[in-house]
Amino acid sequence: MSATEATEPDVNGTEPDLKRVMGPGLLLLFIVGDILGAGVYAVTGKLAGQVGGIAWLPFLVAFAVATVTAFSYLELVTKYPQAAGAALYTHKAFGIHFVTFLVAFTVVCSGITSASTSSNLLAANLLIGFGDDSPSTGTTLVVALCFMLVLAAVNLRGVGESVKFNVVLTVVEMTALAIVIIIGFVVVARGDADLGRITVFENPDDKGLFMAVTVATAIAFFSMVGFEDSVNMVEETKDPMRIFPRTMLTGLGIAVVIYMLVAVSVVAVIPAGQIAEPTNAEAGILLDVVKVGAPDLPIDKLFPFLTVFAVANTALINMLMASRLIYGMAQQDVLPRSLGKVLPGRRSPWTAIAFTTLLALALIAVVSTQSDNSVVSALSGTTATLLLAVFAVVNIACMVLRRDPTPDEAFRAPSYLPVLGAICCLYLLGPWARTEADMVQYKIAGGLLAVGVVLWAVTWATNRGVRAKRTGFRDIEHLED
Repeated sequence: MSATEATEPDVNGTEPDLKRVMGPGLLLLFIVGDILGAGVYAVTGKLAGQVGGIAWLPFLVAFAVATVTAFSYLELVTKYPQAAGAALYTHKAFGIHFVTFLVAFTVVCSGITSASTSSNLLAANLLIGFGDDSPSTGTTLVVALCFMLVLAAVNLRGVGESVKFNVVLTVVEMTALAIVIIIGFVVVARGDADLGRITVFENPDDKGLFMAVTVATAIAFFSMVGFEDSVNMVEETKDPMRIFPRTMLTGLGIAVVIYMLVAVSVVAVIPAGQIAEPTNAEAGILLDVVKVGAPDLPIDKLFPFLTVFAVANTALINMLMASRLIYGMAQQDVLPRSLGKVLPGRRSPWTAIAFTTLLALALIAVVSTQSDNSVVSALSGTTATLLLAVFAVVNIACMVLRRDPTPDEAFRAPSYLPVLGAICCLYLLGPWARTEADMVQYKIAGGLLAVGVVLWAVTWATNRGVRAKRTGFRDIEHLED
């Protein structure tokens, strides 16, 4: 449901409640589907290139950090069951409009970088699926840009977020990953795999085990994000106080088991020297597993299209989220009001969609031409960097908001977990968790946030006179409705 559709007043002039349609099954599929997304396709090869055969370990550590943060989200979402997520918790904890804006815009930027990652991953796999086994950077760039324009067109039509459609896409995502896992088991069963490699640590930069795993965990974190989006479904979930904690933690557990099995399959099937250099860095290492493990089957012709289908929905959901957040901030006079214009008839926020699409197009073009790293690697790492910052703030907000009374039925995390979560997220944000090539992530993240700060400053200066009293988040609870 779009922002305009969700807030349409009823005949009595009041806003209707969102319909509670999600039970534990649909919520679980939503969470699993959102976590799986493009992450495992984008980062598995780079993980193996960083730590060798123990590529499953960074997934496990990233899962632990994500789970600790999930406990903070669960406490806050059951304590404040509204749909605005991190921005709401920041506003309630600190009450500083600029800090709230920074968190909200960081979430917007993470959606844009995640969608941009998906567009490049999709472009490379689509070209390979149509027979171009080694697509050039230029061709991949053109297809990625065209895909972002297609997303904008779909977004302009006011597409509703259908949970049932998400079920179908989740099944496709899991089918593609199941193929990789099954191929891994078959190769092991026929004796053509070297399972001994899954305990071998290798690092091309000669880092020790701890630091190499730290760098790899920061990379792997991109694959574990998505669970936080589910808090925006709390107003459409049946009995959220009861089912949310168990369902979110179960979803995280399912995702990490799948990821670890995929990582083991990659290491077992692909020769050690080829893992760090996949056939196509933008398409990811999983396609190589299919080609090497099942050379006599036509699965390698189908797999790129399964990947396309799996990551396209991730990109669409992220761009929907980003444009609706921009629209919400414009409506609250935190960004220029011109970004809150709605298309007549379709009632979609066309200026917000145009703004987020232009930002994504510029981002893809600049990173493609200026970065020495692969586009998928640079943008997926930037997404993880942005969300690690948001997660650190959420963990701190959870500690601060312990001062507020908690409903009896609300979930409460063990007191040490928000502290541990904040420390872990801040640690993974540091430059020690980045390779030299990955330092570009800070530049990309800083550039995107600078755009937001400039817009905020212009809006603040404009509103200082006539609309000074309206500056800031008047109704943060409905920012993402």
